[in-house]
Amino acid sequence: MSDNSQDAIEVEGKITTVLPGTMFRVELPNGHLVLAHISGKLRKNFIKITVGDMVKMEMSPYDLNKARITYRLRNAAVTRNAPMRSYGPRRRH
Repeated sequence: MSDNSQDAIEVEGKITTVLPGTMFRVELPNGHLVLAHISGKLRKNFIKITVGDMVKMEMSPYDLNKARITYRLRNAAVTRNAPMRSYGPRRRH
């Protein structure tokens, strides 16, 4: 019996929807939508994934509608609309 990582298909996609339970809807470059969950390493290292992020995934050749997110690509220029950090009260001029 062969190892699961040898059978996996590596693809890249863009997060379109964040679902409950660390599940994500990801659009592949060909327009196909897959349901993906994050891998244990991303969960362990508290890697945050939001809508618009580009991710690398592993898909099983037996079920092309599901995937496991293994990496969040760093070079994706994404505006996350994150709140500005507050470091104490604002100074008045």
